[in-house]
Amino acid sequence: MLKHVAALAIALGSCLGAGAQTYPTKPITLVVPFAPGGTVNLMGRILATRMSELLGQTVIVDNKAGAGGSIGAAFVAKAPADGYTLVFATQGQQSIQPLLSKKLPYDALKDFAPIALFSTVPNVLAVSPDTPAKTVAELVQYAKANPGKLNMASAGIGSVNHLTGELFMLRTGVNFTHTPYRGAGPATADLLAGQAQLMFANLPNVLPYVQSGRVRVLAIASDKRNAAMPDVPTLAEAGVKDATVESWYGVMAPARTDPKIIKKLQETVLAIANEKPMAAHLADLGARPFPGTSEDMARLSNEETRRWSEVIKHANVQMN
Repeated sequence: MLKHVAALAIALGSCLGAGAQTYPTKPITLVVPFAPGGTVNLMGRILATRMSELLGQTVIVDNKAGAGGSIGAAFVAKAPADGYTLVFATQGQQSIQPLLSKKLPYDALKDFAPIALFSTVPNVLAVSPDTPAKTVAELVQYAKANPGKLNMASAGIGSVNHLTGELFMLRTGVNFTHTPYRGAGPATADLLAGQAQLMFANLPNVLPYVQSGRVRVLAIASDKRNAAMPDVPTLAEAGVKDATVESWYGVMAPARTDPKIIKKLQETVLAIANEKPMAAHLADLGARPFPGTSEDMARLSNEETRRWSEVIKHANVQMN
């Protein structure tokens, strides 16, 4: 009897190993936990297209927006751990939401297997054309003279652009009226319409409107200027210290996914991030490659958690 059990275990292990080696044999779903029209969606679709080419199977983007990315993340956390349902992850999902919600429908540390980092984008202080301020100093002066009169749009409570705004308010002592939306796309639409006066947006999300003159960027929340808009100062250059915020993106799978599948996906994502044509394409959008292993991704998530806890506590940001 024991011999039969042992034989069955060996046969099962062989089957599992073979499955991992032949992966993928069918389309893969990459869940983007934000609405179409934002930078997360844009970066996710760029990566999915190239992954499809390298893996030989279609990578389908599925937008599952809401609750600062936690709805889409929870969906993937509960999906079969077979490598066919992945999440396009951000620091919001992994580092910020666990600090905000007592009822988060997933465990950021236990429910996911990090795969790889793909790209990063700077956040910028964008204002509508009818906003009177032409510089950061003028914006701060106007906001202090008119507390609460400037509406700040964001992709949702707890989103990176929301917390970047909270960080800016913490560093400058101003007060904006936060207006959360169901994703960066709708938020940007109201910025263009003048319903919101400002937004701390991912650069790729507003770059086309900056180039067409429909949006002005007063500063970039990065440690250096961006090649897509070299005349725009950093926040530090504009007098706001310790407010650098880069948004990063990567891929995660449900926990307990076969390590061989994780390895294959990691190699694929890193290969894409290191391609020169991809770097050029991302640069045109105001982004840059940010290749990193699963270990790099886990370490970065922990660092972001420590960083944002101060901002969340000071601003008393709560979701539920």
